[in-house]
Amino acid sequence: MNAAMDAPRTTGPVSIGIVEDDPDLRESLRLLVEESSGFRCAGEFGSAEEALRGFVKPGPDVLLLDIRLPGELGSRAVKKFVERFPGLVVVMLTLYADDEHVFEALCNGASGYLLKKTPPSRILEAAVEAHAGGAPMSPEVARKVVQLFRKFPGPSEPPDAHLTPQELRFLTLLSRGYSYQAAADELDVSLNTVRNYVRAIYEKLHVHSRSEAVGKALRSGLI
Repeated sequence: MNAAMDAPRTTGPVSIGIVEDDPDLRESLRLLVEESSGFRCAGEFGSAEEALRGFVKPGPDVLLLDIRLPGELGSRAVKKFVERFPGLVVVMLTLYADDEHVFEALCNGASGYLLKKTPPSRILEAAVEAHAGGAPMSPEVARKVVQLFRKFPGPSEPPDAHLTPQELRFLTLLSRGYSYQAAADELDVSLNTVRNYVRAIYEKLHVHSRSEAVGKALRSGLI
């Protein structure tokens, strides 16, 4: 089951790790986290290699990861982070919505995508949203992601998924960047019902993550 389906690993402050090579931005993010109630900084590093060595298990709850880093790119390092720290959710940071590594990072396990110009308050909201199982994305990035998924050829015929109308509506909301809670509110159902939708969709589409489910549905014309 995807890590996003697991219960949050902590009941206290949301711990946030930061991997950003720009020292000024890294320091700004650290101060933002440490000076905000309900959050704590689990560490801040300038490269993926340093972070993989430096974070102490079980690791942070949420990782803010620069897509382009010296050494190993953040878009490629995502997989190492989520494998080393089970339950970790990764929110990518990028300067440009049309960064060519957006799709790569999502396929490697990223849970969200924010432009670096995102207001500080929204960054913290996105961290909470990701920790709760959502997939926060700046609107510009969300549009780009949909375009990227549509470029990839799908199977000759749509999968015989037998998704219910409500499951299709829910999957459509996910493709637009809705969190599980926001989707539950939009559909006027409980969060537990939404989690049941997720399990059913994963089983019917034979996928194991939110990005796989949305990508397969988009490529197959289900949504």
